[in-house]
Amino acid sequence: MVFSIFELSAVLLTLSAILGWVNHRHLPMPHTIGLLVMSVAVSLILVAIDAAVPERHLFDPLTSALLQIDFNAVVMQGMLAFLLFAGSLHVDLGKLRNRAVPVAILATFGTVISTVIVGFCFWGAAHFFGQPLSLAWAMVFGALISPTDPVAVLSTLKNVKVPPSLEVEMQGESLFNDGIGIVLFTIMLLFATGGTGEQTTATAVIELLVVEAGGGLLLGIATGVVAFWAMRLIDDYAVEVLISLALVTATYAIAQRVQVSGPLAVVAAGLLIGYHGPRNAMSDRTQTYVFGLWTLIDEILNSVLFLLIGLEVLVLQFDTKALIIAVTTIPVVLAARLIAVGVPAVLSWSSGLMSLKNVPFLTWAGIRGGISVALALSVPDSTAKSVILAATYAIVLFSIIVQGSTLGFVARRTVLNKPSD
Repeated sequence: MVFSIFELSAVLLTLSAILGWVNHRHLPMPHTIGLLVMSVAVSLILVAIDAAVPERHLFDPLTSALLQIDFNAVVMQGMLAFLLFAGSLHVDLGKLRNRAVPVAILATFGTVISTVIVGFCFWGAAHFFGQPLSLAWAMVFGALISPTDPVAVLSTLKNVKVPPSLEVEMQGESLFNDGIGIVLFTIMLLFATGGTGEQTTATAVIELLVVEAGGGLLLGIATGVVAFWAMRLIDDYAVEVLISLALVTATYAIAQRVQVSGPLAVVAAGLLIGYHGPRNAMSDRTQTYVFGLWTLIDEILNSVLFLLIGLEVLVLQFDTKALIIAVTTIPVVLAARLIAVGVPAVLSWSSGLMSLKNVPFLTWAGIRGGISVALALSVPDSTAKSVILAATYAIVLFSIIVQGSTLGFVARRTVLNKPSD
C-alpha cells in the first residue's frame, strides 16, 4: 500500500495526538518520553502478535507507511533546522557568552575525546564478540553517538530544574556539538569508505572542519542580521513571523548548497534573533506570536520525532551478536561521557571555570536522540551497518527513556543539594 505525503502526515499526527493524550491522562511521564515509551511498546506488541499469528500480518499497513519514510532525510533535511532554531531562540545569548569557554570545551574537546574512546572500545567489543569491523567504521560510530542531541536535551530540560549557569552550559553544548559531531562523522566516513588520499590528508581534514563549522556560523550570523534589520524596520507580527520562517528555511538551504554546517548556521541565526529581536526589533505583540509559533513548532515536531524513533522498531532488524554488542556499548558511552566532561573540569579546577560537582549530572545528562539514529541510517550498506545501527538504537532508547526520565532525580542528588558556585 502506497501512502501519499498527506496520508503519512495524518497517520503520524494522529498517532502522536492519541498517544500524547493517553500519556497526559494516565501516565506520569514527560510528554516526549511518554510518546517514545508508548510507541516502542506498541511496536513490540505488534511484533509479538505477528510472531504469534504470522498469517495475519496485523501491522503491515503501518510498516508500509514507515518504510516510505526516509528517517535520515526527514530529520537531517527537514525537522532539524526548525528544531534547532526553536531551541536556540529561547537561549539567553548574554548568559551563553558568560559561559562561552566551558561550552566551547564541551562541544569540541568533549566530542572529540568521546569519539576516540567510544570508537576504540566499540572496535574492541565487536572483535571480542566475533563481529569484526575496521577501526575506521568504529570511529564512524564514535562520531555519530558522541554528540548530545539538542532536541532530546532541550526537551528533557523542560522538566528538570537545574542552576541557570549549568542549564546554559547544557543548552549551548547540545546546540553546538551536534554540528561538530556531524563534521567529524563526515570525516570518519571518508576514511571508512576509502576516500581518496587528497580528501583524508591532515590539511584537508582541518580545512573541512574550519570551512564547515566556521562557514556555518558566519552564514547564520549574516542571515540573522538581515532578518533582524528587516524586522526592525516594520511592526507587523504576520510579516515578522513569515520572516522567521524564511530565515530558517533559507539559511539551512543555502548552507546545504554551499556545503557548510546547516545546524550551526540556524543555531547562530536563532541565538541572534532570540536575543536582539525582543530588545530592538519586536513589539510585545510580535514577540507573543513569533515565540508562540516556534514553541508550538518545537512541541509538534518533537512529538512526531520521538514517535518515529519508537516506531522504527517495526522496520529495523538486528541479529543476536549485534544486540549483545549494543548492550555492552551503553556503559562504554557513559564512561566516555564521564571522561569527556570530567577531564576539563579537573584541569580547570583551580580556576573555577568548570565545577567538579556538576560532572555526575553532566555525565547522566548526555542524552542522545534522533540525530544519531538519522546518521546511523545514512551509513552506506556494509557489514558494519547492522552493528552500528543496533548499538545506536540501543543507546538512544536507553538515554532518552532511562537517563531522561531519571534526570530530575539525579539533579536533586547532585547539583541541587549543594551550594551554588
